[in-house]
Amino acid sequence: MPRQSIFDMKVSKVYPLLVQKVERKGRTKEELDEVIAWLTGYDMKTVDQEMTYGAFFEKAPEMNPRAALIKGKICGVDVETIEDPLMQKIRWLDKLADELAKGKPMEKIKR
Repeated sequence: MPRQSIFDMKVSKVYPLLVQKVERKGRTKEELDEVIAWLTGYDMKTVDQEMTYGAFFEKAPEMNPRAALIKGKICGVDVETIEDPLMQKIRWLDKLADELAKGKPMEKIKR
């Protein structure tokens, strides 16, 4: 069976995984939603969970201009060196979720 691209996965599949990641480390879904809102402008209560993850980022109400300040490695790759703009946005959220799960204060996560 071919692997499904992250771009084609539904938000309804990816979002619960992010929630699980942060909750396992003692953080909350509400904190994750705050980080997502900061990065993308979305209110997760109103997001169409059936849209693809690629469309989620392509149609984001307002990507935060400070997102370019997100630095560090995710899956062994520096997020600031990712050339594909859509993949970089996806990895920015991965990085923010990691920082949240690791206990970083919200003020520092939101730069």
